[in-house]
Amino acid sequence: MNFKTWLKQIGKSDRSAQSYSGAISGSISRWAKEAGLIQNQLTEINSLKEFIRISSELKKLDLFIESDTRGNRMYSAALNHYIAYLEDFYQGENAKDDIESILDDPEIAKTEKSQLVSARLGQGKFRNFQIEQWECCALTGYSDTRFLIASHIKPWREANNSERLDRYNGLLLLPNLDKVFDLGFITFKQQGEIVISKHLENYLALGISSDMKLNLQTEHQDFMTYHRDVEFEKRIHA
Repeated sequence: MNFKTWLKQIGKSDRSAQSYSGAISGSISRWAKEAGLIQNQLTEINSLKEFIRISSELKKLDLFIESDTRGNRMYSAALNHYIAYLEDFYQGENAKDDIESILDDPEIAKTEKSQLVSARLGQGKFRNFQIEQWECCALTGYSDTRFLIASHIKPWREANNSERLDRYNGLLLLPNLDKVFDLGFITFKQQGEIVISKHLENYLALGISSDMKLNLQTEHQDFMTYHRDVEFEKRIHA
């Protein structure tokens, strides 16, 4: 599925889908080429990690900043949505890359490698920690753990190895809630109250309500602050 079709599937209008996809393949790709960041089109990049790196460099360019400001942050929104698109369609490949990176790292002990690989796959000690701590879906109370996902609060790609295994860097959630949280469309205040992005359309159909609340402990706060300030904010400004 191409980027434009994906945008329509997540509820964007034909006009928005055309604007975002056109920006990625047109102006933004041209700016990236002129800056020496890429040789071909941005749409030919299938690596999430590489696209995030290039996106970060693009946002520092004066031309990008000026155009983005004039365009009411449309170009930033296009990049953020393309990142979400890659996250959606290449997460299996990204997990494989992460695991290979762990296994090839000579600085990581064999026992820790095993724990990290299991955590990346949502298994092992990290998942057991979340089941012990939450016992059920942290938001709905659904208790059959076979259907629940151990989700990192501070995402894997941004966390160091210690944070990736930290039992307090996690939630136990139903798959639909895990996905929405992972994509940054919901987050939680210090006291645990849910915050729902204005960009999340028809959230009631996803089983999300504005009165949902997490029972956060002190040890969760730094991780949730990161999610609130970084992962959620990038959607708010999309």
